[in-house]
Amino acid sequence: MSAAPPSPHERDYAALAARITRPVVLVGLMGVGKSTVGRKLAALLGRDFVDADEEIVRAAQRSIPEIFETFGEPYFRDGERRVIARLMDEAHGVIATGGGAFVDPATRALVLERGIAVWIDCDIDTLVERTARRGNRPLLKNGDPKAILTRLAQERAPFYGQAHIRVVSENGPHAETARAIIEAIDQWL
Repeated sequence: MSAAPPSPHERDYAALAARITRPVVLVGLMGVGKSTVGRKLAALLGRDFVDADEEIVRAAQRSIPEIFETFGEPYFRDGERRVIARLMDEAHGVIATGGGAFVDPATRALVLERGIAVWIDCDIDTLVERTARRGNRPLLKNGDPKAILTRLAQERAPFYGQAHIRVVSENGPHAETARAIIEAIDQWL
């Protein structure tokens, strides 16, 4: 039995994937769906996916909240930058980064020079709903999550705005956001 021929969209994705010569690096606030969208995006492009936060946890053998509590945010950001540099050196297809990674000047310069930076943006109410599902967000531990996310969105927008591409994630299926990223990359290339 032979496999079904690829759909027209899949053929288009394969052609686009062949034109992508560097990692697609997803940036944006916590809760925008970088990991979930990243997995779907990688599958559509026939590339591998790696989550920088998971790699940090593996390398440190500690959770991100433990790293923050024990060593502080500057130590975490330094390690995060080194892990993202390694992942880019390994030429992964799609890399999801932590929410603050792209704010770091050295990390941002690295991603802009050697990757395709995609800012996934999202409205605050959706972020509050999504981040409430997981209790492992160190920056949301001490205060009102909506106020904290609103402040972070305002502080980080100038940095995220430097990404090559911006896609707005709606409160719907993450596959739609992945397809929107593919269309945006196609236009950007």
